[in-house]
Amino acid sequence: MSASAALIWQPQEEGLREICGLLERQISPNSDQHVIWQQLQQYSQVADFNNYLAFILARAEGKSAEVRQAAGLCLKNNLKGTFRSMASPHQQYIKSQLLPCLGAANKTIRSTAGTVISVIVQLGRVLGWPELLQALVHYLDSNDLNHMEGAMDAIYKICEDIPEELDLDVPGLAERPINIFIPRLLQFFQSPHSTIRRLSLGSINQFIVIMPTALLLSMDQYLQGLFILTRDVSADVRKLVCSAFVQLIEVRPAFLEPHLRNVIEYMLQANKDSDDEVALEACEFWSAYSDANLPPEGLREFLPRLIPVLLSNMVYSDDDESLGDAEDDESIPDRDQDLKPRFHSSRLHGSDNGEDADDDIVNVWNLRKCSAAGLDVLSNVFGDELLPTLMPLIQQRLSNSNQLEWKEREASVLAIGAIAEGCFNGLYPLLPEIVTYLLPLLDDKFPLIRSITCWTLSRFSKFIVQGITQQQKGREQFDEVLMGLLRRILDSNKRVQEAACSAFATLEEEASEELAPRLEIILQHLLCAFGKYQRRNQRIVYDAIGTLADAVGGELNQQKHLDILMPPLISKWQQLSNSDKDLFPLLECFTSIAQALGPGFSPFTEPVFQRCISIIQNQLVAKVDHVAAGVHYDKEFIVCSLDLLSGISEGLGSGIESLVAKSNLRDLLVQCCMDDATDIRQSALALVGDLARVCPIHLHARLLDFLNIATEQLSVIRVKEAVSVANNACWALGELAVKVRHEISPVVMKVISYLVPILQNPEGLNKSLIENSTITLGRFGWVCPELVAPHMEHFMQSWCAALCMIRDDFEKEDAFRGLCAMVRTNPPGGVSSLAYMCRAIASWHEIRSKDLVNEIIQVLNGYKQMLGSGSWEQLLAELEPPVAQQLSRYHV
Repeated sequence: MSASAALIWQPQEEGLREICGLLERQISPNSDQHVIWQQLQQYSQVADFNNYLAFILARAEGKSAEVRQAAGLCLKNNLKGTFRSMASPHQQYIKSQLLPCLGAANKTIRSTAGTVISVIVQLGRVLGWPELLQALVHYLDSNDLNHMEGAMDAIYKICEDIPEELDLDVPGLAERPINIFIPRLLQFFQSPHSTIRRLSLGSINQFIVIMPTALLLSMDQYLQGLFILTRDVSADVRKLVCSAFVQLIEVRPAFLEPHLRNVIEYMLQANKDSDDEVALEACEFWSAYSDANLPPEGLREFLPRLIPVLLSNMVYSDDDESLGDAEDDESIPDRDQDLKPRFHSSRLHGSDNGEDADDDIVNVWNLRKCSAAGLDVLSNVFGDELLPTLMPLIQQRLSNSNQLEWKEREASVLAIGAIAEGCFNGLYPLLPEIVTYLLPLLDDKFPLIRSITCWTLSRFSKFIVQGITQQQKGREQFDEVLMGLLRRILDSNKRVQEAACSAFATLEEEASEELAPRLEIILQHLLCAFGKYQRRNQRIVYDAIGTLADAVGGELNQQKHLDILMPPLISKWQQLSNSDKDLFPLLECFTSIAQALGPGFSPFTEPVFQRCISIIQNQLVAKVDHVAAGVHYDKEFIVCSLDLLSGISEGLGSGIESLVAKSNLRDLLVQCCMDDATDIRQSALALVGDLARVCPIHLHARLLDFLNIATEQLSVIRVKEAVSVANNACWALGELAVKVRHEISPVVMKVISYLVPILQNPEGLNKSLIENSTITLGRFGWVCPELVAPHMEHFMQSWCAALCMIRDDFEKEDAFRGLCAMVRTNPPGGVSSLAYMCRAIASWHEIRSKDLVNEIIQVLNGYKQMLGSGSWEQLLAELEPPVAQQLSRYHV
């Protein structure tokens, strides 16, 4: 192929010179990259442009390796979009040029060729290039190091990108490619060349997760090879050995069990490796071991040796970039790259079964962070067993007052925070002592000690708040922690400001109403910080203010508090344009404030409401024509604005009605409910439900649209695509049903047909969706029993089982009104599910509505009469004793 393809196409000298000149300018540091990119795009329209690039990579001997590499990388990017539609002769020519490059004397050329080859295999599959396999095997079996390295590099990249492709049958081959390669790769574990050892091990490691038969059959040989490579002189190889053990313990721990002691011993040594990357990879093993649910006994005896290693590795290394944060930098403006991308979480109605991760106190995943995470995981497995080894080490380091040893002290504070949850039982009696020790560290001269102390105190927030009532000086200590964190919020170091604000937000969530007596001083500190912080940390203050509003609710609604809180926020609101992304966290903050203040937000409502409408409207135009809109489209503006309108609706209730009446919100909302972005649909449907509660009359003109759109979100396909959207649609339908009653009848049967499968197959589904499905089905049964009741027997058992799991509240009352209405309409439909119905009724702790209690009594007595006393008594005898006991409250 190579010779014939080469004869067909030859480059023109002038074209070659032009393209090489362009590539030379591209790699020049002073060139205008945008102009060059446009020229490359123009060249891409020429049919044989990619042939030129392949020629330059493979044959432009007079050009620098950098120019040839640039040609190869440009070729790779072009092929991703054009290879499949490219004329066959051009495809063949490019392939013919790449294979000899694998043996090039220059390593950069070999590596670039390997990258392009991997892309072609992704696009055209192995069976589309049979010559490739022959060439790779030929190069591997040669004794030429360049050819062997080039072939190994290409194989590694193919294994990394598409490992499953090598485990498929290829026409014309007696066996699968993986069966041809694995014996050779295993043999290369013993190569005298570290690059070959690294690439062969790296290639096989890519198959651990998918575990093809070829690797299963070679597992003993693979493990033997790994154990030999544990002593490798190359740090890159040792790192891959550690990676292999971590992956194996995660996906196939059974293979390691016979060798577990040796593996743990090795990983313990590797965790102390002089190469940080090897130590980091080894450190991942302890979390992976714990997550694999292996017996803790296997690790227990190693703890006295492992814990000191983890603690040592938690000390900042001398080249850690965080050490650059140790200065008073509050007045230095943030650079654009300092501003992390932020993601708004769309509004979700129902149980939130997610947990907020701890604020990441180290931005880069490194040995220190991994060691702390490992210690955290181990503390959750072994609990207080860690303390006899760990606490003396921590105390020894903390008592060292040598200023040069500050990094050891800092690591000890990190360690205390890492074990706060797992070793809680053993630490709780020591909590007053621990907090007393930590408080002075908030004023330490080293900013990184101040910041880590904030984080560690936040890890004990829950217990510090519990201590208010449970410990002798608990309130005093709570006040000290609160005031200490407020002091640090006004620190002169940005890193400390960030840690203090995040820690304070955590404390706010736990303390809630306990903050009320200190509300004025808290607001003064937060708004002072708001005035002095740079942009990045200002976002964190918004979060702290929003969390405060969520925590104290109506307590915020006092004029003295509003006078501190609102003027700076309103001033910022007026400064920011409708296209400024700094508006996002402010919109979120206002959402929490509006919900907390309720009617107290009224003075600020109209301008905020109008601006949200304006932002949504403008962004919907920008999505189609950003020039006409005058802004670039960004869906986050719509999502945040919808959520703020929900917050206002929730806070003001029917007080929002006049604003909705005068606006085009209803029509905008229909558009948003049909948007292709899931988070826009999610927030829009939440707002539909909120408006249904407080001013359903203003949805009326488009009611059928809202009902149909929300219903379609519950189809099986849509639930799989976006469960949170389905959840909000389900909730909104329930809210609409209660308000518009029989007007939901056009969608009743379709909604029921979607909800029943959710309740019958709840495994793996979002808890919130199951709860909302349960309540909405009940509400539909309440307002349209004549439509729903005839189908009761198809869903009664799974529905009643789900009702048992719902907490007592007005929504559960609505669902039971539906139960009673359906039974009155179709009593026989409930007979076969009577035991389930009894369990659902018994799940109530207290029903506040006397009317509902009377309805339930009528239902039970109705079935008692229908069955006759003998069958009824038998039913009660078959129920669990606590259920029967609960039913006695209803006089049956």
